[in-house]
This record gives sequence, C-alpha cells and structure tokens, in this order.
Amino acid sequence: MIGDLILDEYLWGGMTRISPEAPVPILETKSENLSLGGAANVANNLSALGCEVYLIGAIGQDEKGDRLLQLIQEKGIHTEGIFRFVHRPTTSKMRIIAHNQQILRIDKEDNRPITEETEKKIIQFTNQILPEMSGVICSDYQKGVLTEKVVKNLMHRAQNAKKYVIVDPKSSDFSLYKGATVLTPNQKEVERSVPIKVNSTEDLERAAEYLLTLTKGEALLVTRGKDGMTLYQNKKSPVDIATVAKEVYDVTGAGDTVVSVFSMALFVGFSFQDAARLSNMAGSIVVGKVGTAVVTLNEINEFLEEELLRTSRTVLELEELKKLVSLAKSTGKSVVFTNGCFDLIHGGHIEFLQKAKSLGDLLVVGLNSDASVRSLKGDGRPIKSEEERANILSALKYVDYITIFDESTPESLIGEIRPDILVKGDDYNIDEVVGREIVEGYGARVELIPIVKGLSTTNTVEQILEKHKMD
Repeated sequence: MIGDLILDEYLWGGMTRISPEAPVPILETKSENLSLGGAANVANNLSALGCEVYLIGAIGQDEKGDRLLQLIQEKGIHTEGIFRFVHRPTTSKMRIIAHNQQILRIDKEDNRPITEETEKKIIQFTNQILPEMSGVICSDYQKGVLTEKVVKNLMHRAQNAKKYVIVDPKSSDFSLYKGATVLTPNQKEVERSVPIKVNSTEDLERAAEYLLTLTKGEALLVTRGKDGMTLYQNKKSPVDIATVAKEVYDVTGAGDTVVSVFSMALFVGFSFQDAARLSNMAGSIVVGKVGTAVVTLNEINEFLEEELLRTSRTVLELEELKKLVSLAKSTGKSVVFTNGCFDLIHGGHIEFLQKAKSLGDLLVVGLNSDASVRSLKGDGRPIKSEEERANILSALKYVDYITIFDESTPESLIGEIRPDILVKGDDYNIDEVVGREIVEGYGARVELIPIVKGLSTTNTVEQILEKHKMD
C-alpha cells in the first residue's frame, strides 16, 4: 500500500448558542479523536479485513507525524516503509462535527513533490518487498508522494513480477498511471481527465474507453455517488452496480473502503465484477457510519444476508438472479446450478434436488419454459404450465432460486450465472452435460448425482395413461 498518509482529526460537539462577538454558532466541544486518513485509511481497511499490509509513504518530523505513526502501528500495519520529512508538516485534516453532521474542515498540508532523497528511499523499499506481495495499491491524494519517478518504477517492477496494481487516482493526467491494472476514480475525476464533455452515460463510456487506452489498463471502476458504480472492461459491455446504502451519514473515507475491498477481492482471485459488487456493498456499509471508518468481513456477511433475505421471491428474472448470485459468490458462498423441465414433480426429483443442494450454499434451478419443453418433448407437454412448475419447485426447501429460460439448452444461462458446481443426473455421461466446457473453462466443476431408477415424468405419464386404458 503506497501513497499519501493523512492524519484525520475529529472535534465533536453541539451547537445551541450564537456568539456575541460575531453572527456565528458556538461549538461546545464534547470529545476529540484521531484516525487514519488517505493511504493509511486504505491500509486500515485492509487490516480490518484480515490482510497483512506493508504501508509505504512519508510523514513530517512533528507531533502529528508521531501520533499518525503510532496509530498505524496500533493497527498491526507494517511501518518500515514510512519515512520522515524534515522541512514539511504531516498532512492533516481536522473535521468539526456538530449533532453528527460535519460543519467545517481545516486542512494542514504541503503538496510539493517529495525530495529526491525520500523518493529514492521509497523506490528502494518498494523494490525490496514487492516480489513477496499479493498485489499493490496506490492511493494518490496529490500530496506529493506518488511522483512520476516513483509511479514509473512501481509499474515497471509490478509488471515484471506479474502483480496487479490498483490505483485510486487524483491527478487529472491519467498517463501518470500507465501500466496500472485497474483504476478506481469517481465520476468527477473521470470528467476532469478527458478531453470531452461528459453529459450522458454514453459520454462516460467513451471517456472510460479513452482512459483505458491511455493507461493500457484492464478495467476502470467508476464510483458515481447515488448512482452506484460502473465497471468498464476492455472489449466488454459496462456493468452498472446500483448503490445499496440504507442511510447515508458521512461519505468520508468511502472511496478508501471501496478500493481496499475491491483490491483484496481481486488479489485473492475474484473476477472484476464480483470484486466490484463486494466493494459496492462495503461502501454502502461505511457511509452509514460517521467519520473515517472501516468495514469488517462480519459486517459484509451480515449485509449480504440481509440483501438475500429482502428477496423473498424465489422465481427471478435473469438480471436480478445474476446480482444475487454475484453477491453470494463475493462473500465466498458456493453456487450450485441444475436445470430441467420438472413436469409432474416426483420423489426422484426431490431426492435429486436435495443431493444437489448439499453440494453448496445456494441451489439455482434453470426451468425450461413451456415453449422450450414443447420443443423437447412434443406438443403434449408440458402437462403443468411453467408458472405451476415454478410454484411447486419454490415450495421445496432445497431450492433457493429459479429462473425460466426459453432456449432448448441452458448453455447461455450457465454462461451468465457462472455457477461453482454444475449438477446433472448420472444418466448422463459427463461429456454429454451441456455447459461442461463453460464451467470447466473458468475453473468450476461438474457433478453427476445418482438418480432413482425407474422414476421419470415420462414413466409416470405412461403409467397414468395405461391405468386409464385399463379403467
């Protein structure tokens, strides 16, 4: 974790009187506290998530620098890469808060680039530890640490070591970050950095393409305030992720939380999209807190459980299902998928679904639509409509979510949902399972479950017809 280190100071109080000296309110101080800001806050978020963090930056040779260094050490963050300025102060931001609302901020800073001596120390330390790291995060608050020389060295070394580099940028010249894997600007930062006016979502998409080309990055995650965030990847359609915040008390440090959670998820193997959804949840949690705050894995898990519980329906459209599956996977839950017509549910179906659910945390069933069943089984089928079949499946405790598809096979659906486990009955050979190549292609697996012999909808229908003839 490399970037600008900031000491956040908070002065809490209440306002009930107006000063007799001037027409301004009087703040009656009740408490004060200090917290980590800037790159130090990103490191703090990572530490709260259970990561081992090496923090690289510089602070002043002053009292605030001492206090900031102590706070960092108390969080269990490695501080060997933090160097001291002699002729400049530690960057600090004092926030005045009355009745849980921020009313004033006082900044103390020197934004000049660091000296060549400090630059050399940072580069040497970075080169020393980078090969052992899972990845690198740059938090640029434009306070002078991330100079062109520091960034260029970092990008070169990271590429050689095949490490992801995530940049939270503040410079309007994104060419400085050339070589980064992902950049996480907010929309205003994007608008300042491109030579076009951004007045629409189409303009924003063009701006993202421009910046990806400029930086040679793999993705751009743009945070958009109340509009959530949008993930732009090379040669892929943008993915909009709506905000899920319940209440917003303070947006201080929310961007730090987003970049820390997104980076952590990416470093441990999550896809860009799943990492973005996870970071969106974390950002939604932290804006519900006052002051610079962090998010824990337990809070993310609790938030996810609440989101899943809010969806009381079992039968979902594909887009809604994809969101819930992505949320579940982003916190480590395994998703099992199977499909079928499920016309006239029998004991074999129930036993099969029970065994399928036992393989993971969520069971998703792709249900052939009426038109799909007719194309597969003939004009006399289905016996039950898709709505009836879906309602019956919904009543089974083993089934978490159902989505109805019109195609003759679920191949496209499997590609959209990307389950961890694809399940079929052992009346199939594994090479015959539709979607096998897709799931194995991204590292998932196929499981064949033993089915109850002699039980099938077709056999049941034939038995009913035979009995009817006898009667």
